[in-house]
Amino acid sequence: MQLKHIIIGALNNLSTHKGRSLLTVLGIVIGVSALIIIMSAGNGATQVITGEIASLGADIIWIEPGREPEGPSGLATIALTNSITQRDVDALMRPENVPGLKAIVPSRNVSGSVSYSSETYRPMIIGFSAEFLGDVFDLYAEEGVFFDEVAIRNEERVAVIGAKVREELFGGDAAVGKVMKINGKSFRIVGVLPDKGQVLFFDVGELVVVPYTTARTYLAATAYYNEVWVQAADVSRINETVRDIKLTLRELHGITNPDKDDFHVMTQESLLGQVSSIIDILTVAVAAIAAIALVVGGVGIMNIMLVSVTERTREIGLRKAIGATGGDILKQFMIEAMILTGAGGVIGALFGMLIAYLLSAVLSAQLGVVWGTGIELANIGIGVGVSVAVGLVFGVVPALRASQKQPIEALRYE
Repeated sequence: MQLKHIIIGALNNLSTHKGRSLLTVLGIVIGVSALIIIMSAGNGATQVITGEIASLGADIIWIEPGREPEGPSGLATIALTNSITQRDVDALMRPENVPGLKAIVPSRNVSGSVSYSSETYRPMIIGFSAEFLGDVFDLYAEEGVFFDEVAIRNEERVAVIGAKVREELFGGDAAVGKVMKINGKSFRIVGVLPDKGQVLFFDVGELVVVPYTTARTYLAATAYYNEVWVQAADVSRINETVRDIKLTLRELHGITNPDKDDFHVMTQESLLGQVSSIIDILTVAVAAIAAIALVVGGVGIMNIMLVSVTERTREIGLRKAIGATGGDILKQFMIEAMILTGAGGVIGALFGMLIAYLLSAVLSAQLGVVWGTGIELANIGIGVGVSVAVGLVFGVVPALRASQKQPIEALRYE
């Protein structure tokens, strides 16, 4: 029997049972949709984050406590590691130690809330340098001024707040000059940041920036910093600067074996690679969970096809009686299964693309960034290809059972 006749016969049979065919591929549609959505979201996140990191400039170097993370779990380890102190920062500032250094600023994150009168809000509180914030992120006070290096040296209790923080605490009133509480301690507001939306990993509107020395000693009550930002004087010699930083810190920390480092240094290039790697791992892990729906869909198809074989026993016997071979019967049932899953894959891919577009629009509006759809033809091809493969695998048992039926026994079947 010619292949085109087998395909036509398969299509005719599937169209005769439209409702059953639709329900049969529902698991495939859900599975492929989930795969497309997850992979697109992962690509979109990678594009946004790498774009934000790239916008900082290739001359920025980050020093963080703990060994370099090798996956999502490694990030939690960093958050619980303390190894960088003011002594380290002072040593790195010396030209004889790191001649390629242009500027250096440590940072200290603080958890908690801010309050004014009866109003309370939980922003992102960070100890940093206002001047460095302006140079690197192009953020300057919309109202008032930034605190200066004198305020940092004297550990003054001053703060620059984001527009959303001002709105939550003061409504439409002026904020500059007023005294608010940070975790119950008084800080004078000297400036208000413009509402620029999302920048890198934070929302500017929800920021409260205080001198890093004040955050470390007065709010966090610790000797350690979360991170140190370094600006290299010459991008072309950034690797030499990184080397000098590592050598200086190892000497201070008494480390002779680089494998025992209690810190890690990242450049724009290494950070981009690390972020992409972590997102890829998370995407694959979640996609693997979503792929379970494809397996469930495949089992459903096998069950329905087995029922179909039983229902069409007399048809199989009649076809064999007039000359159809076991191979012809096998091909027809295999093709039916692959057409079902292939159609489900296409429908699922289209539905997944629609959701990816909607998700992109929502995230762009909510986060204030350009969140791409992240849709790639390769991912669509993988989704549809996997769905057809599911039909091929799970259609084998029903097809073999149909092809092995004896004509006489099949014709006698009631």
